[in-house]
Amino acid sequence: MIEARHLRVLRAVAATGSFSAAARELGCTQPAVSQQMKALESSAGTPLLIRTGREMRLTQAGEALVRHASGILAGLTAAEEEVAAIAGLRAGRVRLVSFPSGSSTLVPTALAALRAAHPGTRVSLVDAEPPRSVEMLREGDCDVALAFQYGTAGAESEWDDLEVRPLLTDRLVGLVPEGHRLADAGSVAIADLAGESWIAGCPRCRRQLVDACEEAGFTPRIDFATDDYPAVIGLVGAGLGVAVLPELALESVRPKGARLVTVEPVVDREIVALTLPDLAHVPAVSATLTELSRAAA
Repeated sequence: MIEARHLRVLRAVAATGSFSAAARELGCTQPAVSQQMKALESSAGTPLLIRTGREMRLTQAGEALVRHASGILAGLTAAEEEVAAIAGLRAGRVRLVSFPSGSSTLVPTALAALRAAHPGTRVSLVDAEPPRSVEMLREGDCDVALAFQYGTAGAESEWDDLEVRPLLTDRLVGLVPEGHRLADAGSVAIADLAGESWIAGCPRCRRQLVDACEEAGFTPRIDFATDDYPAVIGLVGAGLGVAVLPELALESVRPKGARLVTVEPVVDREIVALTLPDLAHVPAVSATLTELSRAAA
């Protein structure tokens, strides 16, 4: 019989390429990893790994087992949590991953409400931008992922295997230094910023910025790029460039030395909470999705 703990170890070995690296990731010893892999190969009745120098390479059977492992482990977690709730334990665990501006705005309100309503539910939080956060969900490394998509094109195909809970529409706004020539403008066409030095955000936001500028007829000169929104705001406030960033990113940061301007044409991003279909029925996960929806509202 194939055991879940052996599947977790196999997935770690496949991801890291060696027994020692997998042991570090799992917090155990290298001999323990080796022993569990031998037990798994014995259960499977065929080799799963080929040792090539210092690295491990999956056999065809190993690749098949790793491909199914994430779904098996996610389904097992869902079963354990649901059975525990049915048994009256009134306890649950939710592993949440969110992009930074969601972590500082939506998540605190949602988790405070969740703790008040369900004090036995434990929630862990990790920051990650999409698409990495969505990959973590599919790989079984989290239960709920906060993600965003600019526009709606491609959203269904990107998330068609997931449970999608729409939360809110977040509009992009412009940010210019206080002494900028357009600081007092009520509305600014993005083409009016064609000659500026730009400060860009996360890779997905950066791509959206380039697309929007190219549609306006120019390619932005990006002098700085950072995933840290307070850093973006600080760089603009110091007069080092201009930026466009989501309104949500400004909820918990005071834009010292910078002015907000409305940018035309309007660009929105859709913020959603994602989970696997099986996990959506787990009480703790369902409650988390509900509180995220309320926080967004």
